[in-house]
Amino acid sequence: MLLFYIIVKIIFAINTNKMKEFSIISVSIINIIIGLRYCILTYKQKIKPALAMWAFFSLAVAMSLTTYMAEGDFSLWDNILNTTDLLLVSTVTVFIFIYGDKSTKFTRFDKFCLLAVVLITLFWFVTKTHFLSHIMIQGVLVIAYFPVIRRLWMSRENTEPFSVWILLMIAPIFALLSSKGILADVYSYRAIASTGLLLLLMLRIEYLSRKVNYNSIDKLFKD
Repeated sequence: MLLFYIIVKIIFAINTNKMKEFSIISVSIINIIIGLRYCILTYKQKIKPALAMWAFFSLAVAMSLTTYMAEGDFSLWDNILNTTDLLLVSTVTVFIFIYGDKSTKFTRFDKFCLLAVVLITLFWFVTKTHFLSHIMIQGVLVIAYFPVIRRLWMSRENTEPFSVWILLMIAPIFALLSSKGILADVYSYRAIASTGLLLLLMLRIEYLSRKVNYNSIDKLFKD
């Protein structure tokens, strides 16, 4: 992934405008694909994403973009990942509300994450410390991955689609080509680290699963 990012940056190094255009278009397309996939699977009842958790993500990502914009003279295109993420999570949240399972309630963990975002929002309103508030929001977004991380670590069967998480890792890499300001970079690096860890855990499950199957076959032949 890093090598691909370097190659793309070298290719577009001569023309910065084209590099930014490529970044904005590619990140937008990737998030549209992810959003459509989630909405279609939700509509067909193949997945039942929790409305509470997606509502939390919408609030957190909105605050992330708000604090970024307030930190400097930036446009929505300068942090394209955060911008398109907001459109993605908001659309999916509305879609779940209309077509999905609305019976899911906030878990204790959901309430903790939501409370953390609300407190950070109040802190930002009072202090106007845009940078620190943004960093704290990223911390909450990392913590929000903990249930998935724990499930993947304990599980012996991968229930997460590789295609979606690979796209979720590619998008922030492309976003770095056009990101402006340290907070935009922080947002992308946080996304890369989080999705990268999940992909490693998914690969670990696949490895352990194949190892068990190989040992079972080997034992069968020996018997």
